Amino acid sequence: MSTNQSKESLLLRSDQNGAVFLSLNRPDKLNTLSEAMLASLQQELDSIAADPTVQCVVLSAEGRGFCAGHDLQEMRSNPTHSYYQELFRRCGQVMQSIVNLPVPVVAKVGGIAAAAGCQLVASCDLVIAARSARFAVPGINVGLFCSTPAVALSRNISPKRAFDLLVTGDIIDADTALEWGLISSVVDDADLDDAVAEKVEKILSKSPSAVRFGKSMFNPQRQMSLADAYEFAGNVMADNMMSPDAGEGIDAFLAKRAPIWEKPAG
Repeated sequence: MSTNQSKESLLLRSDQNGAVFLSLNRPDKLNTLSEAMLASLQQELDSIAADPTVQCVVLSAEGRGFCAGHDLQEMRSNPTHSYYQELFRRCGQVMQSIVNLPVPVVAKVGGIAAAAGCQLVASCDLVIAARSARFAVPGINVGLFCSTPAVALSRNISPKRAFDLLVTGDIIDADTALEWGLISSVVDDADLDDAVAEKVEKILSKSPSAVRFGKSMFNPQRQMSLADAYEFAGNVMADNMMSPDAGEGIDAFLAKRAPIWEKPAG
């Protein structure tokens, strides 16, 4: 495993066998999304998007919390409308970059994921949470409706449940977040590392090109009409069928042998 950034960095990165591990590294501030943190995330996401050898991304955090949202102290130090517009635009760009990455993004969540931290969770493709994890969009408690987190939240759970969280600021536990569809699995705290490693290994064992085809169609088709979604998905699947891995995979299945996937070219 190679570490690409120093321990002093706001965002730690390591690469291993096609997986990129990103960890928010501001534990003394519960990994809040300062301007610098957002810039670091955007830089790494842009780099990953342009790298054809990456097959999976894991997003985690250092310390006792996943992410407590925006840095409120920094926000209050810049009380202008234009500053806030630009801050939320940049945050929205980071969230969309996660959604639009060509590979799956797995969030590894321990502790609190609040406000924009909950938005970060909702933007990831898969979320594995420790049983002690907690989720909230509590801006309403300080006179601020979490409007930008609402975009991601309302695309993951039912509108009524999303609005309930947004208008009350209530905290939900990991089991409730699982039941509501905000996260994909819950494990005991001691098992979190192993559960994430198992999920990553399973993704890496699949055809890299098939996974990329899948990510390229899954999120866009959700915003389409039924007819347009089927048209789009059919075209993507036809392209997928023409790939070497699809031919190899089907031939291997028919021959009752393990497939040998094409390695991504760097």
